[in-house]
Amino acid sequence: MSLLNDLVNLNLCDVTEKVIAEYIWIGGSGMDMRSKARTLPGPESDPSRLPKWNYDGSSTEQATGDNSEVMCDAYTPTGDPIPTNKRFNADKIFTHPDVIAEEPWYGIEQEYTLFQKDTKWPLGWPVGGFPAPQGPYYCGVGSDKAFGRDIVDAHYKACLFAGINISGINGEVMPGQWEFQVGPVTGISSGDQVWMARYILERITEIAGAVLSFDPKPVLGDWNGAGAHTNYSTKSMRNDGGIKVINEAIEKLSKRHKEHIAAYGKGNERRLTGLHETADINTFSWGVANRGASVRVGRDTEKEGKGYFEDRRPSSNMDPYVVTSMIAETTILWKP
Repeated sequence: MSLLNDLVNLNLCDVTEKVIAEYIWIGGSGMDMRSKARTLPGPESDPSRLPKWNYDGSSTEQATGDNSEVMCDAYTPTGDPIPTNKRFNADKIFTHPDVIAEEPWYGIEQEYTLFQKDTKWPLGWPVGGFPAPQGPYYCGVGSDKAFGRDIVDAHYKACLFAGINISGINGEVMPGQWEFQVGPVTGISSGDQVWMARYILERITEIAGAVLSFDPKPVLGDWNGAGAHTNYSTKSMRNDGGIKVINEAIEKLSKRHKEHIAAYGKGNERRLTGLHETADINTFSWGVANRGASVRVGRDTEKEGKGYFEDRRPSSNMDPYVVTSMIAETTILWKP
């Protein structure tokens, strides 16, 4: 195994100027990550100057066999964005002059669960059984409370190395469940960075022999689900008197609750039950420091009269391009 590691970690700079470029895209389910690599003659820092490359869309559930070539930025051969290319429409919103002027910031709290590869049961759980009830695991320390920390720490450092604005990690309420935060990041870059952080995590769990799950309710019963709480602010919200703009934005969100819920992730009805720090999926609510509400406003924001709010409805398997652009479109562009 050490010989294999030596080969994987070879320093190519000593023998060639060529580099390996990994092309990454979102598969047909809207959540599966795909990638393949090619050799380039030298380093390239501008993605727009990378050569276009196609892939077999019929093998990723994104095209038919008789017309299967799809560009890695997720376009058909005729140049149309494929259905899973949510970035295309998000970019239209984030390049709108009114949205640009407001400089929307996002901080996304991505929860996930680590599973044992062979048993399909959460990491650290006894096979065929259950661990002690929830309580000691959230931000817990110790081999009987924190399962998979080596994966979590490796991912944290890898994201920092890759230039992702990862701002923290913590163990979650359910054992085997963790969270990383990305942000604050402006506009569409938030979706870019969350997707890349997901990809890096998937590669690390591959190496570690664990299985990564973004299921919003990975274990039924008295166990917390997994979400992707989305913290959000605009320039007007961050300025003095911004609490008025925050309240107006939350009111707009309340009027489009069903539309947002429909786009906030598959299986979210199993998570948003009104229990385990969630609001009921059918009812919009908000409150100060209320983790059982659809939208939470922090006490510091209330005290200072400006700041941000947290949309707690998105599930762990949400598409960050969809969620971030919908929030911006509803709160900045939509006129009820």
